[in-house]
Amino acid sequence: MSHDASPFPARMELTGEGLVLRDWTEDDLAAMPALFDHPDIAYWTPIVSPFDEAAARARLVRTRELRAEGTTILLAITVDGGEPLGEVMLRRAPEGVEIGYAVGPAHRGQGLAARAVRMMAAYAFEELGAEQVILELEAENAASVGVATRAGFRLLDVPLIEGEEKGRPYVLQTWGLDRGQA
Repeated sequence: MSHDASPFPARMELTGEGLVLRDWTEDDLAAMPALFDHPDIAYWTPIVSPFDEAAARARLVRTRELRAEGTTILLAITVDGGEPLGEVMLRRAPEGVEIGYAVGPAHRGQGLAARAVRMMAAYAFEELGAEQVILELEAENAASVGVATRAGFRLLDVPLIEGEEKGRPYVLQTWGLDRGQA
């Protein structure tokens, strides 16, 4: 049986790096707009904008659907399992296991994203048997480039990914971390 076919666990909690990555719950709905309804997040990520409580509820439902489909894990970034400070994503993609993240504006500058990315990379290597994990980010997104660098990723010599999201064209670089480098 291939690693790719294995389902994700119904419930997840990862602990390490001074963080607890846990499932989103109904209790988080009220906190989600403060994390995601922000011009930065609207600009750099596919997360819906404006982001209100209805958007939070829709996202929670979608998060559970993606988990059940076995394609994507979305976890809340917390320090103690309590208040969500951001989100980290792991997605099985044809080009490899992709990681993404968004940290609430009030919680930036604490290394949350880099730590969460390292934890998800370790999960991908240990639990999913991934040989490489990737980040796809825009060169102009200095904060994300910083996260990639701090988490040990390197820019890969692969074609740029061009697309459009919310009417805005983008060009993504692919950064990679290989098993054994982590």
